[in-house]
Amino acid sequence: MNQGFFMSLAAGAGICIAFQAAANGKFRQNINEPLWAAFLSICGTFLCACITMLITRPNVPESDAFKTTQWWNWIGGPLGCLIVLSGTLLISQLGAARFLAFVIGGQLLASLLLDHFGLMGLKPDPVTTGRLLGVLLIVAGVVLVKFS
Repeated sequence: MNQGFFMSLAAGAGICIAFQAAANGKFRQNINEPLWAAFLSICGTFLCACITMLITRPNVPESDAFKTTQWWNWIGGPLGCLIVLSGTLLISQLGAARFLAFVIGGQLLASLLLDHFGLMGLKPDPVTTGRLLGVLLIVAGVVLVKFS
C-alpha cells in the first residue's frame, strides 16, 4: 500500500479525534459531570474493542510476550484516559479548533523528540531544518487559531 493511503487513514483518525472531543465535551455539559462523561466514553471504547476481539478472534499472545515487554508499553491506556478527560474538560472552554490546535502542537513537538532520539522503540529520524520549520509553521498556526 502506498503512503497516500496511510496518510488518508491518519487524517481520518484526526477527524475522529475532533468529533470525539466535541461529543465528549457536549456529553459533559449535558450530564454536568466530566469524570462520568470521560468514563462512559472510555466504556464505549472498551465495548468496541471487545466486540472487535470477538469478531476477529486474534491469537492470544504468549505469556512471555507480556512479561518481557517494556514498562512504557502499558501507558497507552492511561494516556488515552487523560486525552479523553482533557477533551471532555477543555473543549467547552477553548472550542474545538483551539483545543485541537494545542493538542496537535503538543503532539508534533513530542513527536519530533520521539523520532529524533528514537525513543519508545521508534527508528531514529533526526530533526531536519525542513521538519523543524514545518512544526514551527504549525505552532504558528496554533498561535493564529488562539488569537484570532
